Amino acid sequence: MATEVLLVHGLWMHSIAMCWLAARLREQGFAPREFGYYSLLQDTDAVVARLAETWAARPGMHVVAHSLGGLLALRAARQLGAGIAGRVVCLGSPLAGSHVAQGVVKRIPAGDWLVGSNRDLLQAGIGRIPQGIEAGVIAGSVPRGLGGLLARFDGPHDGTVAVAETRVPALADHVVVPASHSGLLFSEPAARQAASFLREGRFETA
Repeated sequence: MATEVLLVHGLWMHSIAMCWLAARLREQGFAPREFGYYSLLQDTDAVVARLAETWAARPGMHVVAHSLGGLLALRAARQLGAGIAGRVVCLGSPLAGSHVAQGVVKRIPAGDWLVGSNRDLLQAGIGRIPQGIEAGVIAGSVPRGLGGLLARFDGPHDGTVAVAETRVPALADHVVVPASHSGLLFSEPAARQAASFLREGRFETA
């Protein structure tokens, strides 16, 4: 029986954004399904509660999540604990907090609305990976996006999130692939690395 994987999209997106990645994971022998939510309107607690409920109904299910989705998934994993939550792969998630999100809020009229009801989570990040949870991050290094207009990046970034912002204590593994922030959802290397972590709990090294 194929291993179930829940796909969680990021800010300003819909579950349809995960369709290409779902197809790649299906080719790798997984059984992906999408989790949708309203990233601007639904607050963190509401999304996390529904995500945790969906996850708890399928103990051991893995999650692959993009950007904000990774933060929400790890919040849900903290609630559920290692006995229920499977492995988590985050694609370009600003686990240490997003300087771009901070820039949107401070510099753009109606910036609070543009970042949505999860702005506090986006700006602060999660601090560290919950105890007992196997989580890996796939970061992008193609600086294509508008993030540079809103935040200063001191190192490699994907146009929206700095590679440094994707690192927090207790990560099981971390890898960087040549992709922009949104491009991580359509990247063959990212899909391959995600499948590797779901199977082995680590990324490919070559």
